[in-house]
Amino acid sequence: MGDPISQAPVDIRSLRALVVIADRGSFHAAARDLGYTQPAISHQIGVLERVLGAELFTRPGGRGSTSLTPAGEAVYRHATRILGEVQALMADVQTALESKSQDLRIGTFPAVTGQVLPEILRVVRERHPEVDVVLKETVPVSSEEAPSDALTFEQLASGELDLAFLTNPEPDERISALPLMDDPWVVLTRRDSDLAHAEHPTFDLLDGADVAAWTLGWTCQTELEQAWRRRSLSPRVVYRTDDNMAMKSLVAAGYCHAVMDRLSAAGLEDSTVTWVEPEEVLHARTITLCRPRHRESGPAVLTFIEAILSGRSSRPVGSSIVESQPPSRCARACCGSQVLSERRPSASHPRSSARCACAWPRPASATRT
Repeated sequence: MGDPISQAPVDIRSLRALVVIADRGSFHAAARDLGYTQPAISHQIGVLERVLGAELFTRPGGRGSTSLTPAGEAVYRHATRILGEVQALMADVQTALESKSQDLRIGTFPAVTGQVLPEILRVVRERHPEVDVVLKETVPVSSEEAPSDALTFEQLASGELDLAFLTNPEPDERISALPLMDDPWVVLTRRDSDLAHAEHPTFDLLDGADVAAWTLGWTCQTELEQAWRRRSLSPRVVYRTDDNMAMKSLVAAGYCHAVMDRLSAAGLEDSTVTWVEPEEVLHARTITLCRPRHRESGPAVLTFIEAILSGRSSRPVGSSIVESQPPSRCARACCGSQVLSERRPSASHPRSSARCACAWPRPASATRT
């Protein structure tokens, strides 16, 4: 057999056009996104179909949505991986040219920065004193145009970030995601409030109560208020702010309660303010560490991951939040690694759950005998 690449060269731009058409559902939308005319996009797909000898799209005409044929689905799966590799190649070359390898760039958000990172970064500093750590805040913002995590995914794939912490990230072919810990919604309140002393705390106690809240630009706040509506709850939002300390001050003054994630609330607790975790779960929230799937991980990145997997970093907010349990092991014969995330049993989750990190790169020290 001859060289299939020489016999049927596939243009990267045609693969990108196919992925965008499939994602957007029309040739017109893809042409707008990629900056081409619609005939130019149609030509690229026509060339790709001739090269592969298969029809890749059904074309209903009119306003009907364009969909992939079975052959198109196969091409789509390979195309997303190929495009991810090309993007990783460009990022790695750019890193080499600009000597960025001495930087560890981490996407994070305030609760993780304050409660999770300090001990991990200490380990990185001890082992790699030459590496500069750059923290970039990544707060998902609601948008009708793209998934809330799309910008962070793009920064990871392009090499702008090496790692990123996200909550409930959407699946993306370019991204490998490692669940770290559950971070449910809790109520921040004064220690002397009726809610703090409720025998069976529940979010229903907030119905009609005054609350402070984050602005609706945050995806998590939008999701929270949607969960309230599903439970027919109507807290009165009397103050909106993106400043957790301002929210805490309002609660401490007895002005209102606040609903926030457990990790954020733990960082605000003091002699006046505490947090209460209701038994019911409004919707599951999991903090996840994400990395680019197709890029090589440098020594500092591997050390960062090892600090998490090995348990060298302390529990993010202490045993009052995540109960200390003996580490379990992955049941897969290929792995045997320590499972990273343990969920304590509760009314809504009667059985603990764990997630394995065996798909992640193993640091050299983790594989020593």
